[in-house]
Amino acid sequence: MSPIFEFFLDPYRERSVFFILLEVFAFVFGIASVVLAKRESILVYPTGLIATVITMYLFFKDRLLGDMMINLYYSLMSIYGWWNWSRRKEGATVVHISRTNKTEKAIGFLLFVAASGLNYIIYKVFDVPIGPSNYVDILTSGIFFTAMWYMATKKLENWTLWILADLITVPLYAYRGWGMLSLQYLIFTILAIQGYREWKKRLDKSLRTS
Repeated sequence: MSPIFEFFLDPYRERSVFFILLEVFAFVFGIASVVLAKRESILVYPTGLIATVITMYLFFKDRLLGDMMINLYYSLMSIYGWWNWSRRKEGATVVHISRTNKTEKAIGFLLFVAASGLNYIIYKVFDVPIGPSNYVDILTSGIFFTAMWYMATKKLENWTLWILADLITVPLYAYRGWGMLSLQYLIFTILAIQGYREWKKRLDKSLRTS
């Protein structure tokens, strides 16, 4: 067997069928949620919620607390985003695709710092050793934190942050033995690039017609 396949499959030999099935479900619903986000479909939130709740449980069992906390945040933000995207006034959608202004960029940076700091504290409180991969986890959790808020408010920049954090997460999860999730984030990266292009086209079109 190819060394690459061995690298990805070895961790699963000691994993229960139940855990493997959970990872498969998280994989399928996670991919579906990003595809729906690219299309600006509100169904991104119920599908994403299923994926994040399952993933949160998997990471809790694997003691990856930073990843677990960011998926808890995803779940909460999915509920908020679901409500925010569904808001209507006089039959018209209230929230539209737009770019971040200076204030929203500043808030995004503060969210990044706060989320990264909180995850570091959680590791310390639960007395979990912090290795190099955990510091990467803390960094990406802050980026994902801001990206999710930007998505819930339909900011174009959410895709830029997803692309950055996804690219970091692919080798991180491969290193940790989560081969399926590593593949998922590779697909996320491709979909995020497509999502950026699609949303930018819609934004440019709306600006031309306004």
